[in-house]
Amino acid sequence: MDLFDFNDNEEKAKPLAERMRASTLKEFVGQQHLVAEGSLLRRAIALDRLGSCIFWGPPGCGKTTLANIIASQTNGEFIKLNAVNAGVADVKKAVDTARGNLKMFGKRTYLMLDECHRFNKTQSDSLLPAIEQGTIIFIGSTTENPYASMTPAIVSRCRVFEFRHLSTQDIRGALVRALADKRKGLGQYKTQVSEEALDHIAVTAGGDLRTAYNALELAVLTTPPQADGTIAVTLTDAEQSIQRKALSYNEDMYYDILSAFCKSLRGSDSNAALYYAMRLIEGGCDPMLVLRRLIAHSAEDVGMADPNALVVATAALTAFQNMGYPEGLIPLSEAIIYVCEAEKSYSVKNAMLAARHDAVTARDDDIPPYLKDNTFGDAETKAQSKRYLFPHDYGGWVKQQYLPDTLKDRVYYAPSPYGFERKVKETRRRKGMPADPDET
Repeated sequence: MDLFDFNDNEEKAKPLAERMRASTLKEFVGQQHLVAEGSLLRRAIALDRLGSCIFWGPPGCGKTTLANIIASQTNGEFIKLNAVNAGVADVKKAVDTARGNLKMFGKRTYLMLDECHRFNKTQSDSLLPAIEQGTIIFIGSTTENPYASMTPAIVSRCRVFEFRHLSTQDIRGALVRALADKRKGLGQYKTQVSEEALDHIAVTAGGDLRTAYNALELAVLTTPPQADGTIAVTLTDAEQSIQRKALSYNEDMYYDILSAFCKSLRGSDSNAALYYAMRLIEGGCDPMLVLRRLIAHSAEDVGMADPNALVVATAALTAFQNMGYPEGLIPLSEAIIYVCEAEKSYSVKNAMLAARHDAVTARDDDIPPYLKDNTFGDAETKAQSKRYLFPHDYGGWVKQQYLPDTLKDRVYYAPSPYGFERKVKETRRRKGMPADPDET
């Protein structure tokens, strides 16, 4: 046995998901909104002009794979770290290496940082100067929203690319290619995987290609061969490999039932909502999906008319996580009934959409000076801060402008006349605050 045999054995020992990892953009699965021909990201990769960026998206959607492709197609050096176990010393070593590559060879260095949201402020600060000066090209990979989980100074110097769950068609196509690939996939086996089994794995993987690959490999490797050596993977094998039963309805009907459930919640029909929820769950749908939709509707369709609806819905999710199936269906059912029977208001969603629109489109949005942080401000800033009226000095509320001048008359939240919002509307009017857009 020579060195090449050892390398071959090491490659075979890798999981299918790792062996089938794309090495070129042509092989890359999904994310066409990012890597389609002519797209910004694809042009930047082709010209080796990609700047610092953050890949944000769910697990198994191709973030690390695309970073590896970038590394292989550029003329630069590539350093890979994981924020879970990398410290400040590792970052400084990478930066020193990058600085040396740039001075001695004129080569740029890409620093790929997995789980970059796990970096604390000290670690991020050690990286910031190198990103600013162009010493390294930073590529962060995260499943968490970087705008909420990462140091703003890092995020502001990077372009954020949002990855999406892979489609069922993308995953199914990747599974078929894995079955046919004799070098990296499962093509060396004489397999016969039923269409139902492939469909089931592709659907229940939930947009995660890694999960789908793992399930397919497990199904193939654990299914006993038939007399002629064929490994016939059935729907039952697929269900066991991914630990999820096949839905007792087709995909179109699944979306129809889910739609009916959501509209029953909005329509305050607790009987129908309970029925459709049980149809989904007994048909094989993950109860957590039902709970997540319930939480969304408790805020979107009930909202401030009964703020307790959100509390009940999130408590039901926690209860289900702790109790499991089937006992967890009891608090789930209670939450469904509560959300249905609660007063309804769309004011929260309307307020969010209106504020979001202005946040994106407003240009002259300077914060009133008396609201700014004066901790490290100059003399003028500290003087302006004295204009701030501390509400508790005035009984809890005092009339004061908080929005920028260009938006000062905006009213995003208009309480409805239903449920708890009746009190909110009365309180706002008692204080002389606008309760509707036409009251400004």
